[in-house]
Formats: sequence, C-alpha cells, structure tokens
Amino acid sequence: MAVDIRTFYRAANPTKTIGLSTPEDRRYYIDFSEVRGADLIQELKTKISFFCPDDPTCTLFTGYIGCGKSTELLRLQLELQAERFHVVYFESSEDLEMADVDISDVFLAIARRLSQSLEEMTIPLPQRLMGLLQGATKVLFSEVEIEQFKVGIPSVAGLPEIKLSTKKEGKFSLALGIAEVNARVKRDPRLREQLNQYLGPRTPQLIEAINTELIQPAIAQLKKQGKAGLVVIVDNLDRIIQRNKSWGRPQAEYLFVDRGADLSKLACHLVYTMPLALKFSNEYGNLTQRFDAEPLVLPMIPPCYKDGREHEQGMALLRQMALARALPDATPEDRLAQLDNIFESQAALDRLCRMSGGHPRDLLRFLSKWIEKGLSLPLKGEILEKIIRESRNELRMTISDAEWELLRQVQQRKKVSDDQGYQTLIRSRWVFEYRNQEEWWFEVNPLLTEAPELS
Repeated sequence: MAVDIRTFYRAANPTKTIGLSTPEDRRYYIDFSEVRGADLIQELKTKISFFCPDDPTCTLFTGYIGCGKSTELLRLQLELQAERFHVVYFESSEDLEMADVDISDVFLAIARRLSQSLEEMTIPLPQRLMGLLQGATKVLFSEVEIEQFKVGIPSVAGLPEIKLSTKKEGKFSLALGIAEVNARVKRDPRLREQLNQYLGPRTPQLIEAINTELIQPAIAQLKKQGKAGLVVIVDNLDRIIQRNKSWGRPQAEYLFVDRGADLSKLACHLVYTMPLALKFSNEYGNLTQRFDAEPLVLPMIPPCYKDGREHEQGMALLRQMALARALPDATPEDRLAQLDNIFESQAALDRLCRMSGGHPRDLLRFLSKWIEKGLSLPLKGEILEKIIRESRNELRMTISDAEWELLRQVQQRKKVSDDQGYQTLIRSRWVFEYRNQEEWWFEVNPLLTEAPELS
C-alpha cells in the first residue's frame, strides 16, 4: 500500500484535534486508556448517565496541554449523545481573552453557546438575560454606536430599546447579542474591565437567569423529546494564561478556587478543563472543597516503567499512533508489516516514541518536522536525531540553574512537590506525569535527560 507523503504530512498536523464524530478522523484515533491507569471518559460518562442523570454534576478535567484532552472530551460528547443526552461542547478560547478571564465572561460564553444550541426549541424569551445584556451594552457601546445598529433587543423591564444586530431569520437571538458583546470586549481590555465591573456584582442574577430561562426550560423540552438531559463541556479553560489579576491574585486560582463554587451552580451537567498546575498549587486543598469530586487527570502514555524498563504496551500504542497517520485504513498488524516502508527501521520509530515522552502532540510535532525535512520515505533516523538536538537546545536555553536542580530532584525521586518551582516544571512540560493501576510517578522530559546538565 503506497503512502503519499503529503497526505501523511497533513495527517501528522500537531495542531489538529481528532473529531471523533467523523469517520475520516476516527481512523486516526488510538485508545490509550489501558496504559493511562483508567478510562476516565468511561468513568465520567457513567457518573453522568447512570448514577446522576437527573442531578447536576460538575467535573474538572485536566492534563498537559497537547496530551489529548480535547479528543477525549469529544469522545465523551459522542458517547453521551449515544445515551440520549443533548451535549453542548465548545472551546472557550474562541469566546474569551485567555490573558484576562473573569467569571462573568465564562457564564456569558456558556449562555451564548447554550442559546445557540437551543435556538430551534420553543423556549420563552429570556427576559432577565436580555435585561442584563441591555445593561451591558449601555455600558460598552456609545450612543453613536448604538444608533448604527439596525435591529433591536426588545425593551425589557422599562429599559429603552438598545439596537444590536441580534436577529436571525427575523427572530431574536440571544446568542448573536452576546457574540456582539464578546467580540467588542475580547479586543479591548478597557471594555472588559467595564463589563466585569457591571456584571461582577450581578453574578448571582446571571446564574439564576441562565438556570431559569435557558437550562431548566431546555431540559424540560429535551425530556419531552425523549432526551436524557443536558451536558455542557467547556474546553480550553486549561489554557488561561498564568498571570495575576489587577489585585494580585493569580488568574487560575481566582477562577477555579475563589469562584469555583459559582462555576458549579448551573443546573445541568458541567465539565470544565482546568490548568494542570493547580494540582500542584498550595490552593489545591481549597479547590477540591469547591467541587463535588477531585479533578480528573489525563496522564501521558508511558514509554517506560518507573524503573526504566520499556513499557511494551505503551510503546506499541505509540507506534500505532505514528503509523496510523500514514496508514489510517490498515489494521494494526498490517501497519507493522509495512513499517520499513515508512521509517528507516523500527529503532528509528521507537526513538521518536521515546523522545516524545508519550506526549501525543510532541510526537506529532517531531513526526511532522521529520516528514518535512526528510521529503521522502522511508524517514531516516539521522534526520530525527537532528530534530531532537535542535529541540533539546531550544528547551535548555529557557531553564535556569535553580530549575535544573529541581529537574535533578525529579530525576532521582520520581515525584514533584507543591511549591511554585515545580509548577513551572509542569507548565513548561519539562516534567511529565504517568500513571498505572498501581502507582503514579513523574519523569523528566526525555529531551532533557540527554542534556549535559542531567546526563
């Protein structure tokens, strides 16, 4: 079976999330749950669909950026839909400015996506939400700008009509109204601050309005249609930028600790992604008190055991991940039989898998560079070694002497502590977490283990 190198290259794109709802993308999916210690998606699906179908739940889902969280959450969406749930999945980074996220921004994004998803339902106009949106637009838009819009939000609670482009096919659309506000504040820090000053004190009213005017009527309608309930999955909140709010509180701690109780108050099933560094924060104990369960952590795929022995099953699955990008329609056995047509040797492919540390996006990043520089198949091991050296040198330039000392401690102890230095190691992906059914452990990123500072 001939492999087209350009198709192979496009399939190895490290920035593309596998959409499991399409047969085309499903060909590339590899199930790593057996070597990650547990099938977290199965556990979460069971919690929602079997144990608590009618009771709202709120789950935090975390892991390294690029470890496959989005793909697994899309799998959750597909499996819950098969259980007759209506699932609203969205990437929060499309709605929010990730360097400056406030609790009201998150709720507005949820309200927008819910409204958008439910527009075909016969739900009464959300009067209180419209009133809050009117108030926000009066704060954000000048009188001249308001007059430039052609279509208005219906007047609510005595407020004058504010003109916004919020109609879709002649029908009022809350989603379009919120999108108009989001687009304005996302690109203007001053307006974001004004919006938060307006909505911040009104957060309880915003939550109540979303519950009583969107979620509860939607669930009632869904159940009449034979659906089991409503699930909202908010992806990419783990990507909020680690910076302090204006009063000095780190953004992640503010959102998930200080406002964690608010995040869990919506009257449907909720799944939020969370920055992994919070697992190693001194605030972690406070965070777990805000939610009904500890965050679910998606670990790396282990190329090796804690004692350094090769993890045969982990390596086998990593090989399949790389080979599937070239031969998506072949069986696992046929892919292995054609390995020498794609890679110079199995040793070269294994080198790729080990140097990725079992981090899916890094594996694809190295693979796509290898294809780009190799230009022909089979891919030569010497080109991969050059890519590894370049990547290692780039990482080394960013690491301080104190951080090298922390890395040496991780290398010896196979664990991390909860102080700020270790949070840096986690955020920077200099240290990876692995799990099996017996234990958890940490390893230094394999790119760095061959650096002179550690070797």
